Amino acid sequence: MTAPPNTPQPTRQRILDAAETLARSLGPANISLDAVAAAAGVSKGGLLYHFPSKARLLEGLVACHMEQLDAALQQQASSGRKNAVIQSYLQFFLDEQERGTPPPSGLLVALAENPDMLRPLREHSTVFLDRIQSNATDPNLATLAYLAVQGLRSADLLGTQVLDRDAARELITWAQTRLDDTAHKPPTTK
Repeated sequence: MTAPPNTPQPTRQRILDAAETLARSLGPANISLDAVAAAAGVSKGGLLYHFPSKARLLEGLVACHMEQLDAALQQQASSGRKNAVIQSYLQFFLDEQERGTPPPSGLLVALAENPDMLRPLREHSTVFLDRIQSNATDPNLATLAYLAVQGLRSADLLGTQVLDRDAARELITWAQTRLDDTAHKPPTTK
């Protein structure tokens, strides 16, 4: 999450943004606490105050990634409209693609450093999928749409894309249309 222009960012967020930027430019395995501190414009002691170890910094990157996604979807999800949660998730993905937002490589570095960090990510994904399904008129279609985005994100993160951005956009737009169609039909069961 980036602060509006001319608004000083809290130190913790500056550190996380610097770590994410370095992970993207240097590669996930090559970030160090010294480099992150320098990029964030804080002393190493300042960084260690917020993140006492590289493992804590990486945990912070994972948590930040999950919080950003939740924040982006919270407003639509609370509307009570059928399919709002999955539609918001799909639109968030399309907006990221439009902005050219690179994949969250900080997440990859965190997981490479400490595979135990998959647990909170898995738990978060499970809760989020439950929210999608409980809000969907067709839980199976909503689940497929969610998994399509997850697959596209994973391929982007790993550099194994089989669809270009236009084809990915077309697929997600197709899913949005199908979900719109089901919003006016009686709900189906899982």
